[in-house]
Amino acid sequence: MDKELLLQTKVSSLPRRTFAVQLAEHKFILMAVDGILVLATLLLGLRFGAQRSGWVFSLSLILDYSLWFIGLTALYFVLATVNDAYKPKVAANPVASFVALLKTVLQIFVLYMLVYALSPFFWLPRHFMGFFAVVSPFLLFGWRRLYSSAFAFPVFQRRTIIVGAGWAGQSIVKTIKDFAPTYYEVVGFVDDDSAKQQTTIQNVPVIGSTADLPVLAQKKGVTDIVLAINRNVKGEVLAHLLTCYEHGARVFTMSDLYERLTDRVPVEHTGDNWFVVLPLDSNGQNLFYRLIKRMLDIIIALIGLICFGLLLPFLALLIKLDSPGPIFYRQKRMGRAGKEFELIKLRSMVVDAEADGRAKWAEKYDLRVTRAGLFLRRTRLDELPQLLNVLSGEMSLIGPRPERPEFVAGLQQKIPFYRTRLTVKPGLTGWAQVNYDYGRSASDALEKLRYDLYYIKHQSLQLDLVILLKTIGIILLLKGI
Repeated sequence: MDKELLLQTKVSSLPRRTFAVQLAEHKFILMAVDGILVLATLLLGLRFGAQRSGWVFSLSLILDYSLWFIGLTALYFVLATVNDAYKPKVAANPVASFVALLKTVLQIFVLYMLVYALSPFFWLPRHFMGFFAVVSPFLLFGWRRLYSSAFAFPVFQRRTIIVGAGWAGQSIVKTIKDFAPTYYEVVGFVDDDSAKQQTTIQNVPVIGSTADLPVLAQKKGVTDIVLAINRNVKGEVLAHLLTCYEHGARVFTMSDLYERLTDRVPVEHTGDNWFVVLPLDSNGQNLFYRLIKRMLDIIIALIGLICFGLLLPFLALLIKLDSPGPIFYRQKRMGRAGKEFELIKLRSMVVDAEADGRAKWAEKYDLRVTRAGLFLRRTRLDELPQLLNVLSGEMSLIGPRPERPEFVAGLQQKIPFYRTRLTVKPGLTGWAQVNYDYGRSASDALEKLRYDLYYIKHQSLQLDLVILLKTIGIILLLKGI
């Protein structure tokens, strides 16, 4: 093994692609120009508002509203992130990009007008925000179109070789095409299987073996190499990767690039790399983060329960008028470290929905769901009693949704690393809930696990805030199912 790692291939430094832009740099450029345009539009809006209100537009007026400028710009970045405006797939798609920007600006407009309505008369300029709401979506969209057109040129793209043309390699090629087609140019595969040489897989040629990697990287002007071999990576392959790295190429594993592009963990492609899915260095182990999160859980749960108490008489009447049976529904769920607890919900199904005693997945058009239950599910109001579980510490506000023990037993047999979900407290809402539909099968559970593992690995107050805001958006749009 040591000798294999010492293998040297005579190759000079890779040709520098000075303008090849990394994913993080794409996001930075988008955010920097977005921020300038938002501030410029707010400034023009203030000038317009001052003219309409008969105010003198001056430096002192700008300074008077400087905190509003900073606050609204910060709010823009938060809401743009919540609306996925900085995801590569969205930023490169004209329709998706415009929708994300329009939603962001409209949300800012609504919040500002709410503050305006509650503020003293003439304290805030009305036309100021009207100008921003009308002009900024088109200005920002114009910039996005210019950006996506300019950075689609080959000079800005990352030229990439995939090491391994098997299942994992083909999956990362598909992921690149689906999520960042204008950011990456896949030059080809390298694979030691002689049957794959000189073939084309997913419209990508197999251009050589792993022994050819350093020379191919130099000839093709490669900037990125993705290792898509999950098992039995030979020492000589690692040596060739190291040679490329030493000469200027960035080296990623398939799972690392997949995470960056999709905000998910590719559970089925980790192979022997078990450390990829375990939260070994997660913020969840950080004492400060855990204390802040628990404090917020308690505060928000108490506020939520007060609001729930005010709504309960009306919701109880709605449930009772629609179908006979109790108002609340209790069900065994599995929490952290496999500890079972009783989850509390407002009843949304008919009584004895599982009369045969067998646990069943909920279906998309489930006949067991009552008319009142459909409303409760779409608005997520049926979940509010779980704030009691949050307050007691059995759940957190944010985390993977708790699953039924009957399902967990089966899913652990079918899905690798499924038990990793049990390393954190389950949540009232989570990363999987705001990015994927209601789980109705084992395949849905696998997809949701990809998102849950991403959350477990990348826990932070910022990610929790994004999930919370996305959840509010889902509730307001009645997309709870």
